[in-house]
Amino acid sequence: MLVNLGKLLDENLSADAVAMIDCFDFDNPRVYTHRDIDRLADACARGLCKRGLVRGDTVALMSLNRAEYVIAYLAIMRAGFVAVPINYKLAGDTLALILSDCQARLVFVDAQRQALLPAGIPAQRLDDAAWDAFLDPGPFATVAPEENECAMILYTSGSTGRPKGVQLSHQGQLWTLRSRLATRASFLDERFIVAAPLFHMNALASVKFALAGHASVVLLPQFDARQFIQAIGRHGVTWVTSVPTMMAMVIKEQEALQAIDTSRVHYVRMGSAAASAKLYETVQEAFPNASLAGGYGTTEAGPIVFGPVPGRSLPRDGGLGWPLPGVEVRLVDGQGRDAQEGELWMRTPANMQGYLNLPDKTAEVLTVDGWYKSGDIFRRNNDGCYYFVGRVDDMFNCGGENIYPGEVEQVIARIPEVMQACVIPVRDELKGHKPVAFVVRHTGASLTEQQVKDFVLASAPAYQHPRRVYFVDTLPLAATNKIDRKALLHIAESA
Repeated sequence: MLVNLGKLLDENLSADAVAMIDCFDFDNPRVYTHRDIDRLADACARGLCKRGLVRGDTVALMSLNRAEYVIAYLAIMRAGFVAVPINYKLAGDTLALILSDCQARLVFVDAQRQALLPAGIPAQRLDDAAWDAFLDPGPFATVAPEENECAMILYTSGSTGRPKGVQLSHQGQLWTLRSRLATRASFLDERFIVAAPLFHMNALASVKFALAGHASVVLLPQFDARQFIQAIGRHGVTWVTSVPTMMAMVIKEQEALQAIDTSRVHYVRMGSAAASAKLYETVQEAFPNASLAGGYGTTEAGPIVFGPVPGRSLPRDGGLGWPLPGVEVRLVDGQGRDAQEGELWMRTPANMQGYLNLPDKTAEVLTVDGWYKSGDIFRRNNDGCYYFVGRVDDMFNCGGENIYPGEVEQVIARIPEVMQACVIPVRDELKGHKPVAFVVRHTGASLTEQQVKDFVLASAPAYQHPRRVYFVDTLPLAATNKIDRKALLHIAESA
């Protein structure tokens, strides 16, 4: 039985099965068995204990994706310490704030990221001989966590203020793994691919899911569409985890796609954002044997909240599905009443313990009876299926009317020629803000700015129509592989 989030090996299964294919050196990948991962995590845990750390101390990680990162992450928790994966793409003063906030006793780091560390922070390299010297080979008695003991802290992006440290327990995160593992009898033959950064909840969850399910995972240092495609074909990937923007970039690489056999892929998940029907269609054409699904989750309440249920398949109109077993949800309107459309509240065993050192912020989003207020607006149709509308923080006012960018994006995505759309608010002297759209057209499609405007005017309230439409080949990615709305705003304001 899983007890510690750092100890995921199923000792009843073959430890010599492949657990990870590390593609940091893309042309010379390193293969690790489940035995290798377990043995090295033990050695790393022993190395940590020799550094004089005490239970509950925090240990940070700042590196591109690599096997050593995963091993160190598991070892930290295995030894009773708290793992803190950090977004190394943040500004220097923000990195310093995070490392001070969590009181990191040590940082596992690679060569490029070491230069980003503030002076005086103890560092341990992952990518040179110092890593081998740090390991202390031998067995290690994994710590049995106390009830609700913190396993890791993940920091929010800070897009709406200073990053907040989300404290997550062993028990809560193991519940998410057990819930996913319970959906099928076996995952032994599955091979995942992960290219999103490991400081992000979805990437970490996918790696842990693969290890706990005794499957295998292909790990890329970062996302590159061509290498992502080549790795799928070269390593026999069956299970693709991604976000819509990643898959839109993959679909653009038709030559690379046609050079591999995609028939082995039987599951593609596009989480973190809504995907258009056209993107679903083109992804299905590229991976004809795959079941496609969207996804929704939060760092504060778990990586997966909605999905298909027995007898009901996911609709292709943006519906995310129904609450999964063990997940309670509410939609709450502006007056605090349950509604068909409103802010999504969630209560799951994976709910965070709170934001580190921010009791007032914690009280704003966690109720006394355990509900997490997500800040996301959802609607529920008559069949009970849930649909994402937009972020409360993203809502803007245009001439007295409230607009959620997600609502406008969903309208634009209904245009057959559109693969992806992103809507942002641009300041306007008369209206306060006005909607501006960035659109990725389907390959070979012809579509004009006026056609987009006319479609929205005919399909939605007039105030929602975009005042400008920019056509782009791809939408820029932020550090978490979500759409970089700040970069698009800069483009629009500079035009």
